[in-house]
Amino acid sequence: MVEEIGVVKSVQGMSAMVQIPKKSACEGCTMGICKPEDQGMEIEAFNEVGAKVGQKVRVAIKSYAYMKGTMVVYGLPAIMLVAGAVFGKEVMSRVFPERDPDILSAIFGFAAFILSFVIVKFWTGRASRKTESRPVIEEILN
Repeated sequence: MVEEIGVVKSVQGMSAMVQIPKKSACEGCTMGICKPEDQGMEIEAFNEVGAKVGQKVRVAIKSYAYMKGTMVVYGLPAIMLVAGAVFGKEVMSRVFPERDPDILSAIFGFAAFILSFVIVKFWTGRASRKTESRPVIEEILN
């Protein structure tokens, strides 16, 4: 679990925007939950402790959610590309014997690759609504 210290900038319902200092690890982050700014990063976090604007808080980001997101965003398109290419070459070349198997492989590989982005977009939309995949404000600090 990754923990960050930040200041609450705004609160809306059970969500809060928390400003945290920018770190070198932020440069390569792919989670997509932060909004980069000059002073630091803004993270939308689940406000289970009822923090108010201006309060210093500790935010926890579960590492398994980060790893699961990374596997879906990067792994699924790669797997779909290969599976689509194999399907195109091995299966569809029998259905369309007059067509070049390599062309069918490319068409079905890229079609599956593009489909994977639609699946990832749908998955990230659903995952962002779940509290276990979102950063959580765990404590108000003095």
